[in-house]
Amino acid sequence: MSDVPVWFERKFEFSFPVELQPNLRARLRGTAARLEEVVRGVAGESLVRKPQEKWSAQEHAGHLLDLEPLWLARVEDYAAGRTQLTVADLKNRKTDEANHNARPLEEILAEFRAARAGLLQRVDELEVSQFTQAIPHPRLKTPMRLVDHLYFVAEHDDHHLARIWELISISRPGK
Repeated sequence: MSDVPVWFERKFEFSFPVELQPNLRARLRGTAARLEEVVRGVAGESLVRKPQEKWSAQEHAGHLLDLEPLWLARVEDYAAGRTQLTVADLKNRKTDEANHNARPLEEILAEFRAARAGLLQRVDELEVSQFTQAIPHPRLKTPMRLVDHLYFVAEHDDHHLARIWELISISRPGK
């Protein structure tokens, strides 16, 4: 049984000041390094083990990569002034069909690092005033500012990093 809270049951409160956006950008920049750190030196069989037929640690890493196009699409929603954020595939078919366990982990990590750098480069191109623009989130049914979107992505990253840590800790001796 996992101690990590179920993502779709999470509630979010977006009441923090927009001035926190540099902190959130720094947090997002650090995800690739934190992901690499958590899997460094872990045996391949531990990374691809699927307890209770749920995602393996490597599939969680692949899922982070799989969602980068969605996060970028939502940044583009803000840039274009759209009236609703791009809808996510709540069934996560892309991750389920990707067969991340058959891929070299180094490829997943490198692709994630590159995709995240691209996302942040696009965010860096936006005007500061755009961080306060609010667009309704399709699942949460609440207005979300661009700064809130960055927080949401950072929380999603941390959710999966926590799950990866939990999965690889189970297989370590003495755990």
